[in-house]
Amino acid sequence: MAGFPQLHSAKNYDTDYDNYERVAVANGGMVSTSHPLASAIGAEVLRTNGNAVDAAIAIQFALNVTEPMMSGIGGGGFMMVYDGETEETTIINSRERAPAGATPDMFLDENGDPIPFDERVQHGNAVGVPGTLKGLEEAHNRWGSRPFQQLIAPAIKLAKKGFPVNRILAKDIKDNQDKLLRSAAAEVFLPNGEPLQEGELLIQEDLANTLQLIRSRGVDAFYHGEIADALSETVREFGGSMTSDDLAVYDITIDEPIWGEFQGYEIASMPPPSSGGVFLLQMLGILDGFDLSQYDMKSWEKYHLLAEAMHLSYADRAAYAGDPEFVEVPVDGLLHPEYISERRSLIDLNKVNQNPTAGDPWKYEQTTPNYEQVEQPANDKIGETTHFTVADRYGNVVSYTSTIEQVFGSGIMVPGYGILLNNELTDFDAIPGGANEVQPNKRPLSSMTPTIVFENGEPMLTVGSPGGPTIITSVLQTIINTLEYGQELEDAIEEPRIYTNNLNSYRYEEGIPEDVLQELRRMGHRFGTSSTTIGNVQSIQIDHHNGLFKGVADFRREGAAIGVDLKGKRK
Repeated sequence: MAGFPQLHSAKNYDTDYDNYERVAVANGGMVSTSHPLASAIGAEVLRTNGNAVDAAIAIQFALNVTEPMMSGIGGGGFMMVYDGETEETTIINSRERAPAGATPDMFLDENGDPIPFDERVQHGNAVGVPGTLKGLEEAHNRWGSRPFQQLIAPAIKLAKKGFPVNRILAKDIKDNQDKLLRSAAAEVFLPNGEPLQEGELLIQEDLANTLQLIRSRGVDAFYHGEIADALSETVREFGGSMTSDDLAVYDITIDEPIWGEFQGYEIASMPPPSSGGVFLLQMLGILDGFDLSQYDMKSWEKYHLLAEAMHLSYADRAAYAGDPEFVEVPVDGLLHPEYISERRSLIDLNKVNQNPTAGDPWKYEQTTPNYEQVEQPANDKIGETTHFTVADRYGNVVSYTSTIEQVFGSGIMVPGYGILLNNELTDFDAIPGGANEVQPNKRPLSSMTPTIVFENGEPMLTVGSPGGPTIITSVLQTIINTLEYGQELEDAIEEPRIYTNNLNSYRYEEGIPEDVLQELRRMGHRFGTSSTTIGNVQSIQIDHHNGLFKGVADFRREGAAIGVDLKGKRK
């Protein structure tokens, strides 16, 4: 991958968040993240001749500091990289794994019933072996052009000196204070027992020291020695089984994207153990047969068709998605044109399908399932995470989603090290027997959907979002709005979204006309009476003809898009 190593200084960044823009256009590269300081750090890497992967590494470290409730070195994620030199698209899969002591029934009580989600999410059994650092190390080994130690430096400075808490973080601390008070996290986010307020400085000295240790000793310092011992001991103190051996043997995978087409564009997205790419492409395939844009953007017809496609795909997701290292996932069958046609035929424009069940993709496969379909208890808890994206002057593109699962993950912080731990193992099924049951070293099902859209073989759009199972539908609607309805990227992202995974679970955003909602309710869709927020898309559109990048940071958080301009070229 092209790029030229130069020093990157841990400079002072503007902490007046109102000075940053959501939309930017530039000719030399682009960064879009959900926090202005992370965007500024990534843009500085590009400005000083680093490449997109260099910037992505620096951004992930910075987000660990500025969005500690969303992602960090105590979690995992999926980094999709398009290499402008080789023209290949690769995924660094750093999804968390279950420890060796995990058991299929560990989320059941003594009566064999699922432990309530709010309880199991804060238990040590919820914590998966973190993979983020291993993923960053692998990405740097493959594509990095700047010393790893320099890319971590701005995050260390932010953690040590502090930064002003923004509205999003202040609200999340207040809303999750009971969870945070259970561990060392209380000292960081609730000093003197009171939650930090917007505008107050968040200082994370223990995290800064941990990052300094990683900078001086490398990523192995996390997976071996004092950090691994302290992390695993903390998990066991909260009832989990993790040992330092689980950290020592953790490994990532290098994955190829799954590919599909929509409106003549090629789409690269995330394969299992994420369900994101498979069911994004399935829904796009189903909807591509309805000529959606013949209906108004805010019409009941459009929302009805979206909802019906979602119901069918999420039924398949519940039945067939899991870690391909452990179970057979019928990806070819789920995306087979004849199967998609079968699923499309179950949708009637004029009525709701009252029984959207999983289909039979196995008849389009050469293998058979090695698990049963097991019905799981309903769970309306929507996880959060972070997505960001980078494109550079050398033709490289990164679409990266990383997470610690729920807001503040498990709420468990490793004392003395400032590491917030994930609760990713609650992404496994609570009731054993299905494709997504708990097994040692297995990766739980994910919805993360880092995606790159190609036109004539060149990347032209990146899309991704946080939001647990709503991620897939946020990416879906952004792509449809952009590619089929022809909206400007900022309008496509701002357009109100819906989400529904079954007939008893509906969400929608403000801005959908009331008469449209009433018609949908009359048909049998159970949209409630109050709106909510769905997702937080970060996206870059690349205009190869004019040599321009447009970045858009979703208004749903306080993010920023920052471009880099090359001298002597038009902006």
